[in-house]
Amino acid sequence: MIDGKTILAIIPARGGSKGVPRKNIRILGDKPLIAWTIEEAKKSKYIDRLILSSEDSEIIATAQAWGCEIPFVRPLELAKDDTPGISPVLHAVEMLPNYDYILLLQPTSPLRSVQDIDGCIEWFESRKDKFSACVSVTEVEKSPYWMYSVELEGSMSPILDMGEMIFRRQELAKSYSLNGAIYIAERDWLLEQKSFLGKQTGAFIMPRERSFDIDSELDFMLCEFALKAFGPS
Repeated sequence: MIDGKTILAIIPARGGSKGVPRKNIRILGDKPLIAWTIEEAKKSKYIDRLILSSEDSEIIATAQAWGCEIPFVRPLELAKDDTPGISPVLHAVEMLPNYDYILLLQPTSPLRSVQDIDGCIEWFESRKDKFSACVSVTEVEKSPYWMYSVELEGSMSPILDMGEMIFRRQELAKSYSLNGAIYIAERDWLLEQKSFLGKQTGAFIMPRERSFDIDSELDFMLCEFALKAFGPS
């Protein structure tokens, strides 16, 4: 709870991952991938309830072993390849309606720390007069101002037309992308918008070294390398 507002944290984890099979329970470092998120979320001083949304019995058992609550089993129709990511969240909110803020923590962001989680909650709460939601972002290494679409015949068109070419990176405006680590929103606003993203969404900036988003075997390998080289952040 923060300033009298209760927080429901949801970890969504289905069993049918394609990019990295069974990735949510695959061992990263010394524990299952999902355990990294559970451990940090349990350290939060603001989260009132931490739950898992999953249809998979093995993921459920793993999450329970690491201390995460499973108040329901996700319906199979909400665990398909084409299920929108927001659908399991809205289902969980309907199942557990009595919370002010909804916090989404994807298990594919294992290096996100409790400092990031609580920092995002504090950032959001301190700006509640301006924003109804907040998402974590990180500065991108490659600026979209230097990105192009390429036609079949090879011709290039800039994604963002600046009018004139800028050759020095220092002259470009900083750009940020969603890192998938933290999403928080007012419950009623989320139910109305059916998305964490909208005109009333603010950005909480996270460092790149804690912004790994595992979606492929290469992502998994890079995250393993970072852990071995530098240890947890």
